[in-house]
Amino acid sequence: FTMKPTIKMIEDLSLNAWPSHQIQLYDGWLLRFSYFYTHRTNCVEQIGPSSSLSRKKINFCEDAYHRWGNAFHLQRSRLFFRMIFEKRLIDRRYAVQHVTEVMTLDLAPWQITMPPVSVRLERTINDRWIQSLFALKSTTSAIHRQIVPSMYHAIPKDTLAASITNSDGQIVAIGLGILDRSYMGIYAIHVHPHYRGRQYARSVCTSLLNRGKELGMTGAYLQVVEGNTPAKRLYLSLGFEDFYSYRFRVKELF
Repeated sequence: FTMKPTIKMIEDLSLNAWPSHQIQLYDGWLLRFSYFYTHRTNCVEQIGPSSSLSRKKINFCEDAYHRWGNAFHLQRSRLFFRMIFEKRLIDRRYAVQHVTEVMTLDLAPWQITMPPVSVRLERTINDRWIQSLFALKSTTSAIHRQIVPSMYHAIPKDTLAASITNSDGQIVAIGLGILDRSYMGIYAIHVHPHYRGRQYARSVCTSLLNRGKELGMTGAYLQVVEGNTPAKRLYLSLGFEDFYSYRFRVKELF
């Protein structure tokens, strides 16, 4: 029996999967802050009933992010905010940014197959994997290099860190599977530019899905930024289907 996912379920899983450096809880809203490492870890998310959608509440959040020294980000999915609140954000000159598509896969019919390229899977996220992530993303920010390892090590769920190395032993492709309940979230798929077009990303995803199936996972989910056509094409070919999308409304505070 495969449990059909709901938007709320996937939102909960993705919150568990990707901790922020700091958080505050305010009237059903979760304020997340990570020195602008990713949109998702630097935004406001609604996680429960909210007694107010007033201007005062927006001001509170803006003040919090101003103290953090960060732009104020507000995630919006089709699950949450009312149109009247959307209008308030527009009136306050919040711009749409970073539309994200969430896709899901039923693993019940998934056939375990050999990936085109050999992939190493480890149950822990080690420093070598994280340093390879920085290299593949060209992460040069000193504060990100300081805080991001702690964010990955703080993931409270079982993980599968995937990597592909070249003949010199350098990691040239990575991915991450995060297991929660009966679902696997697929994150951090990155391939070195010189190795793209060699089915490395497909191999990483296939290996993660294979192991997830072996471990009893019944489904998988992932997030892809709208307009990332190569990634979307890969995920569709693996059997993922569009489920819902969300977007961020952003207002610069400085």
